[in-house]
Amino acid sequence: MRHSPVSPAAEPGWRAWLIWTVGVAAYVLAVTNRTSLGAVGVDAAERFQADAATLSLFAVVQLAMYGGMQIPVGVLLDRYGSRPIMTIGMILMAIGQLTMALSPSVGVAIVARVLLGAGDAAVFPGVLRLIATWFPAQRGPLMVQFTGIVGQTGQLVALIPLAALLHATTWTITFGSVAGLGILFAVLVFVIVRNHPPEREADVTVDTDTGAIRVVTSAIDTGVGIRAAWAHPGTRLAFWSHFTAPFAGTAFVLLWGMPFLTAAEGRTKAEAAAIISTYIIVGMALGPIMGDLSRRIPHMRSRALVLPAVAVQMATWLVVIAYPGPAPLWLLFGLAVALAMGGPASMIAFDHARTHNPAHRLSTATGVTNAGGFLAALVAIFLIGLALDLQGAGTPATYTLDAFRVAFLTQVPLWLVGGAFIVVERRRTRIHLGMDPPRAPRGSRP
Repeated sequence: MRHSPVSPAAEPGWRAWLIWTVGVAAYVLAVTNRTSLGAVGVDAAERFQADAATLSLFAVVQLAMYGGMQIPVGVLLDRYGSRPIMTIGMILMAIGQLTMALSPSVGVAIVARVLLGAGDAAVFPGVLRLIATWFPAQRGPLMVQFTGIVGQTGQLVALIPLAALLHATTWTITFGSVAGLGILFAVLVFVIVRNHPPEREADVTVDTDTGAIRVVTSAIDTGVGIRAAWAHPGTRLAFWSHFTAPFAGTAFVLLWGMPFLTAAEGRTKAEAAAIISTYIIVGMALGPIMGDLSRRIPHMRSRALVLPAVAVQMATWLVVIAYPGPAPLWLLFGLAVALAMGGPASMIAFDHARTHNPAHRLSTATGVTNAGGFLAALVAIFLIGLALDLQGAGTPATYTLDAFRVAFLTQVPLWLVGGAFIVVERRRTRIHLGMDPPRAPRGSRP
């Protein structure tokens, strides 16, 4: 570690904001790509003659690739920086959407979703790295939340304009247009984004209190870097926080929300779109609130923010499931609000990852963390689809409210397991930091 003779400016310049703007715009498109199938799930089921398990497979392979690529992408970001990795990611997503536009069969469509997941995996971690290298560390929590907020507008793009374009034109034109946008943003990222400020020779993170600058380099041994990141209980706390908080909302918006609301609850497409839009808008509104609270109560994040968000989601879903007959509109909007808490709460996980890991494995730890949420989401999506098929309700023509109730109960074990690990790893993290005394050996307890 070396020290800068002059404390760096606390305020980022116009170039930092331009680079962040291009990066976050690319993230908006990535979220649009990610959620594009959920907005047109019924159309996709009809186009490919797919049952519930097959339809869920589209989302599962996409999320599996996304989650599986998080650690490799983190290592590549630590080595090469954001610009080249994000550019490649945008190109992969464009190829994936073009393949989806032209796909004649389920098999080709699955390949398209694999490409989409691989490209998507590079974008959000790349933007987080740009925040770390271009902005003061004290802005980190709010900038991460703000990035998440702006990025979620991509869900609105998928929900409204993309669905409208599909119904006004054709499948090929719709997904081909999204592919074209991917190429455009690949060019913008390559031309405008830079890995680090020009006055520095390498990626760095800056401590704005001391002026200390630490150069970001890749680990000599990648395996050592990954093991070192996972060995810290703070990284494991980040992983389980991201595993537990957002998966229910992801499964709802990415695939199963629209079929549940229209085919099972009997809501119109306009009502269903309003409910899902509420989820997105409330999540965006809660982001800066949770970001500021995360900054103000760094040692209470899990207990005061993450675990309550998980509990509210689970309780609200159980009320919807137990409600006799179709749920009233106010309760479905309440479900949207409850699920919306998961996204901002999950962003707190990246505060843990950044706080408890040195700069040279920043993106590796971020990748480990990000993988948690999408691992849980793909498991939830698959279990919901499998539960529908096992009840004989695997197609839009056979969806029933009772079948969806049973299917959504498969989320409960994920909440319970994840919540338990959050409690355990929070305790271990506090002991590791010297904030709590270690547990006495069993034999020495009175």
